[in-house]
Amino acid sequence: MSDEIKKGLLGIVVDETTISEVMPDINSLTYRGYAVQDLCEKCTFEEVAFLVLNGDLPSKKELSKFKKEIETNRNISINLREIVKHMPKKAHPMDAARTIVSVLGLEDKETTDNSPKANMKKTIRIFSKTPTAIAAFFRARKGKKIIPPKKGLSFSENFFYMCFGKVPSKDIVKAFDVSLILYAEHSFNVSTFTARTITSSLSDIHGAITGAIASLKGPLHGGANEEVMHMMNKIKAPEKAHKWINNALDKKEVVMGFGHRVYKKGDSRVPTMEKYFRKVSNAKHDKKFVKIYDIVKNVMIEKKNIHPNVDYPTGPTYHLMGFDTDFFTPIFVISRITGWSAHVMEQHTANKLIRPLSKYTGSNHRKVLLLSQR
Repeated sequence: MSDEIKKGLLGIVVDETTISEVMPDINSLTYRGYAVQDLCEKCTFEEVAFLVLNGDLPSKKELSKFKKEIETNRNISINLREIVKHMPKKAHPMDAARTIVSVLGLEDKETTDNSPKANMKKTIRIFSKTPTAIAAFFRARKGKKIIPPKKGLSFSENFFYMCFGKVPSKDIVKAFDVSLILYAEHSFNVSTFTARTITSSLSDIHGAITGAIASLKGPLHGGANEEVMHMMNKIKAPEKAHKWINNALDKKEVVMGFGHRVYKKGDSRVPTMEKYFRKVSNAKHDKKFVKIYDIVKNVMIEKKNIHPNVDYPTGPTYHLMGFDTDFFTPIFVISRITGWSAHVMEQHTANKLIRPLSKYTGSNHRKVLLLSQR
C-alpha cells in the first residue's frame, strides 16, 4: 500500500457513475451522455431534472406526470412556514436552506426508508418543497408576506413568482432555466462526494443533502458566484476594472470565478451562460456588469491564461434578475438537489462505506501523567 498522500483526493478515482462526465473529446459536461449546452437550448429544466434522476429524457406523457408531481408537492407545512418566518433575518440563506431540508426530513414519514421507490418519492418532495421554503425566507427576512406557490407555472416561473410576486419576461425565465440546467450536476465535486459519503453509512437522503448544502456554502465551491458579485461591486465601474484586476494580480490575490480543476480547455458551461448573461443585460438595459465582465476576463486570460468558470457569468446574471447576492448559492441548491439525489440513489445501488486512510504525523507514544505531576 502506497504512503503517497493525495491532498484533496486529487487524481483519485473512487467509484463509477453513470450520471455525468466531462467528455474530453468534445470538452463538454454531459448528463447521461447529453451535452449540457444542447440540453440548455432544447430542453426545460424540468426535462433535465427528469433526465438526471431517471437516466433518460422524458416523453410528453412522462414529463406531464413529472411536472404534476412537482406541482402537487410544492406546498410546505404550516410548521415549516412558521420556522422560516422566525429564522434570524441576518442568517445566511445557505444556513436557512440547510435547516429547511433538515425540517423536511423531520416531517417526512419515509425518512428512514432507503428503498429505491421511497428515495425517489422523497427526492420529488425535497425538489418541490425546498424552492418554496427558500423563497419564503427570501421574503420573510425583508418583512414581506410569504407568497405560496401558484399552479400552472413552470419550476422557474414559480420561483420568480414566490420571490417577487410576478413572473418576468420569457428571456429572463429562459436564462434562469439555463442556469439551473448548468448547475444541476457535476460528477464527484465536493458537495456530491459529501452526499455520497454520508449515504455510504446508510444514512437518509435528507441527511445527505443537508451535508451537501453545508459543503456547497464554501466560497471554493458553490459560494464562488457570490464572491464574483462582491468583486464586481468592489470594482464599481467599467473604467476602474483594468486597474482593479491588475492590482489584484500584482498582490497575488485569488480572483473568484476563474479556473476549474476538471476543465483543461475552459469550463464548457461558460459560453452558454455568458450568452444568456448578455441577453439578461440587454433585457434589463444595463451594460455595466457586462463591460466589467469582459475586461476582467480578458486580463485573466491574457496575463494568467486562466479561463472563467460557470460562476463568473452566473453571479451578475442573478444580480440583474433582482436576487440578493447571498441568495445566489441557494439558487444553486434548488438546482443541484437533482444531481445530489441521483448520486444518493446510485450510491445505494452498489454501496460500500467510504472510509479513506490518513498518515499520522503527530507525537510519538507518550505516558500520561497525573494532573499533579504536570
